[in-house]
Amino acid sequence: MRVRVLAAVPAAIAVSVLSGASGASAAPAPVAATPVVTAVTATTTVLTTRPRLLRETVRYGQRDSSAYAIAHVFELQIRLTWAGSYRGPITGYFGTQTLAGVKTFQRSQRLAQTGVADRATWYRLIWVSSVRHGGWQTLPAGCRSAGWHTCYSRSTHELFTLYSGTLWNAWLVRGGSWTLPTVRGTFRVYWQDIDHRSSLFNGAPMPYSQFFYRDEAIHGSATMVNPLSGHSHGCINMYIEDAAELWRLTAGHSHIVVVYGPWA
Repeated sequence: MRVRVLAAVPAAIAVSVLSGASGASAAPAPVAATPVVTAVTATTTVLTTRPRLLRETVRYGQRDSSAYAIAHVFELQIRLTWAGSYRGPITGYFGTQTLAGVKTFQRSQRLAQTGVADRATWYRLIWVSSVRHGGWQTLPAGCRSAGWHTCYSRSTHELFTLYSGTLWNAWLVRGGSWTLPTVRGTFRVYWQDIDHRSSLFNGAPMPYSQFFYRDEAIHGSATMVNPLSGHSHGCINMYIEDAAELWRLTAGHSHIVVVYGPWA
């Protein structure tokens, strides 16, 4: 097992723990019905060359068939729904209704209506859907501070990663259950382990683990297919390839995790 420990991070893992509702937050300025994508333009020098709001191209006929075969179709359908461009079922299969939804969204953004969720389509869809759905609107002010911050909205199941106030990526994730909720608060990642296995759940794989509070970590999930179905035992579950992308952005760097919002 290859382990990466952030030597510069003190052993105390919790910076502060919030009680009750989420802590003080600053909502961004109101956006138009069709948000302007330049709102996420980088404004500072960053420690990565990774592109922002990145997903693979998704086409008609693809599906999310297992945790190890994710094409982000569930996410595509969920985000199209949030953006007001899709009213079909959330199935994980890219069929004719999803195709029509992609074209509707592309038309609303003045993109070529190809029906293919390419990089330009994903870039705008992630931003527009995040703004319209609400997790971004309640983002705590601390998430916009200097350095890498990854902020989990428990109520919308969204994970936002920012560098010095610039949104770098946003993912759909799964958090803790009602009886084992992901703890709210602001924490510093104290341990990063690229191929971690659970000591509590029979060696279950937890790739790209970033531990931030006791046994709670952000990590890739070997069981999550639909991110809005089910819960974890307290960790923040990501698609494995999404967890790998977060790892590429933040591994080896000081990394703050903020968990906010009511449980849902």
